[in-house]
Amino acid sequence: MSSHTLSPVMTEAFREGVNGGSARVAYKQAPTSASEERPEANLTPEVCPRAAESLRSGEPQGQIVLVLQGGGALGAYQAGVYQGLCEGGIVPDWVIGTSIGAINGALIAGNAIEDRLGKLKEFWGRIANRRAYGGLWFASLFGSALANFDTVMQGVPGFFEPNPAASWSMYLPVGLEHAALYTTEPLRRTLAELVNFDYLNRKQTRLTVGAVSVRSGQMRYFDSREMDLDVRHVMASGALPPAFPAVRIGDDAYWDGGIYSNTPMEAVLDDKPRRDSLIFSVNIWQPHGAEPASIWEVFSRQKDIQYASRGRSHIARQDQIHRLRHVIRQLEMRLTEEQRNDAAVRELISYGCRTTMHLVRLLSPKLDREDHTKDIDFTRVSIESRWQAGYEHARRVLAEKPWECEPNPLQGIVIHERAD
Repeated sequence: MSSHTLSPVMTEAFREGVNGGSARVAYKQAPTSASEERPEANLTPEVCPRAAESLRSGEPQGQIVLVLQGGGALGAYQAGVYQGLCEGGIVPDWVIGTSIGAINGALIAGNAIEDRLGKLKEFWGRIANRRAYGGLWFASLFGSALANFDTVMQGVPGFFEPNPAASWSMYLPVGLEHAALYTTEPLRRTLAELVNFDYLNRKQTRLTVGAVSVRSGQMRYFDSREMDLDVRHVMASGALPPAFPAVRIGDDAYWDGGIYSNTPMEAVLDDKPRRDSLIFSVNIWQPHGAEPASIWEVFSRQKDIQYASRGRSHIARQDQIHRLRHVIRQLEMRLTEEQRNDAAVRELISYGCRTTMHLVRLLSPKLDREDHTKDIDFTRVSIESRWQAGYEHARRVLAEKPWECEPNPLQGIVIHERAD
């Protein structure tokens, strides 16, 4: 690996964890401290083996789906989850992402299985803040405030940098594709180097990324099953205004899908044809939290609520719809052959469904000293801590295998989640 990959310091700092649990039982998560010692994970292998022979007997039927929220630096947790799943022999057939989730998704789907973990490490190693105040000792004294201020002023190497046009005037008509505080040309070059779009478009692993139309305000999912994807689609999904410029695709311009729906769960739950699925939804914003006691804490809580994106309410509604499909299926089984052959009845029973979707919701822990700037906290210690938390979380979920249960025949979506 090149000089941009994770340093030995990063490997040493990969000691953060999060407690596990089982389906429908409270998966209690404890706050993670950067100084807490935990058994070090084996992060040496660059290859992610499928381990097919050892897992086939217990592997779920149907497709494996990985759903990734947007959230900037918090996306390191997603990379750790992917490593834990992959080392456990769970390799996704389909990755759906928004914003940083789209970037992580492209690094996964856009590379051969044996290269994916190395590319994820390469990306996060490049953008990790390697300045002195990004280190563990400084973070323990002052938090990440100075490093985050540096990010605001100078950007993140390989990701974004200040836009010279923005320094003149916010009212200067520079055009939509330049109307932003930063330019993301560094990210364009990084993705072009680390994502093999030729491989991606061979459709070995399906990739779906969400972006919102600037003009219509409607969400659009760019899907490798339906079209060839390139760097523009991934960058459009991460074009968060006003920080990052819109990306033009065809006749329309797009912004970050997270400003419309930051948890792109509907992409899989509304997919046709439906398939039995094991879905890992990797959430990096806290839907629940304590009441804030200061304006500074209000900023943080507001951001969590906004970007948690009503995930649970969306899933609850989808659960209702899918249950009705199963009800129709059960009613069909009680009809005679003659009744089922009636044209009007056939049309009605076509709304039925027999698929079962197991949804495993993984939630990133709250780190000590984090605040509303946590999504721009690219310090090494925070990236390492979140990566390790995701890794440990995935390992515990795989040890529990909560999806190995017998669902109610009327239950189309079986939810397994961790409580805050």
